Amino acid sequence: MAVTGGRMVGLFAGIGGLELGLGARGWNTELLCEIEPGAQAVLAARFPEVPLHGDITKLRAIPGGTELVAAGFPCQDLSQAGRTAGITGKRSGLVDEVFRLVRRQRGPRWLLIENVPFMLQLGRGAAMRHITEALEELGYTWAYRVVDARAFGLPQRRQRVLMLASRTEDPRQVLFGDDAGERIVGDPERDPCGFYWTEGVRGLGWAVNAIPTIKGGSALGIASPPAVRLPSGEVVTPGIVDGERLQGFDSDWTTPATNAPGIRPGHRWKLVGNAVNVRMAEWIGSRLAEPLGAIPDDQPLEPGQPWPSAAWGRCGVAHRVPVSTWPVHEPYEDLANFLTDSRLLSARATAGFLRRTGMGSLRFPAGFLDDMESHLDRMGGWAA
Repeated sequence: MAVTGGRMVGLFAGIGGLELGLGARGWNTELLCEIEPGAQAVLAARFPEVPLHGDITKLRAIPGGTELVAAGFPCQDLSQAGRTAGITGKRSGLVDEVFRLVRRQRGPRWLLIENVPFMLQLGRGAAMRHITEALEELGYTWAYRVVDARAFGLPQRRQRVLMLASRTEDPRQVLFGDDAGERIVGDPERDPCGFYWTEGVRGLGWAVNAIPTIKGGSALGIASPPAVRLPSGEVVTPGIVDGERLQGFDSDWTTPATNAPGIRPGHRWKLVGNAVNVRMAEWIGSRLAEPLGAIPDDQPLEPGQPWPSAAWGRCGVAHRVPVSTWPVHEPYEDLANFLTDSRLLSARATAGFLRRTGMGSLRFPAGFLDDMESHLDRMGGWAA
């Protein structure tokens, strides 16, 4: 059944990515909950008419008549970049507060959860078992799919788990009706390539005609943008405005965060890295408004098997679904023309990266380290 919008609540709202994307498809946010001060400042400025609550553990109830609850619950205990404490970690365990509020409201029509793909692997699937069992106990049929932001035209290789559950509708028609298949979006010989300048020992995050996932933290313990090697050999980093746009937000969306006490300008990168991609959320809203009837054939997911990149289930039975991470092929915005706020990677950052590359056995694309050395020379060399 098509759902052309309605009343929704945003829990763990961050800077409003889910709410902004769903709002473009007719969903009206009636309550926001977010505890992080910088994010609170953004939400207060961008959604001034919506009541904003802080600590979800102190939120007694969500408004009656809520039709959709959206929750991008904290991923710090689930991500490879975080502590990987699991679903029972201090932060990620807060997803149980979502279930508490949903139970008290007697089951909104839809529940939308977003998180990192590593949650499928963590604890040999324990996080997913915890979530799916809780949903089924509440009477929901659930479905999830790993989706790549590049499918919506943005040059950021960002995969996220989108889980949709309903007590009255079939979430498969929303998540699985579209499947455009994987797509090659660039050539490393002629297109910019993104990578993590904060890495170099165990990983690189190499992405052709895209940047790797914007993260709220890094291997160096700081929130920072990735770097981009241009075909000329120059190495740049996107500015915060580029970062906002790569997540689907308007330029300067996070500027109000700097009005919060103790928030430094660099904190905006953490907010952007933890955000939900707006175009991804808008796609979910478009599919809720126009669900597709064709559902791919599925296969039973046996107990103990790894969680696949797409699945659905109810009443204790799960099924794997053969769909890609690219539901659509929106017109792609090449990285070469996208960046408007970039600057050269500093000599210090470049030298630090090159030092780390000598600490491990990681292999690098042909000519890449030569370009990094040349860039360092142009920036003043090791002495700089």
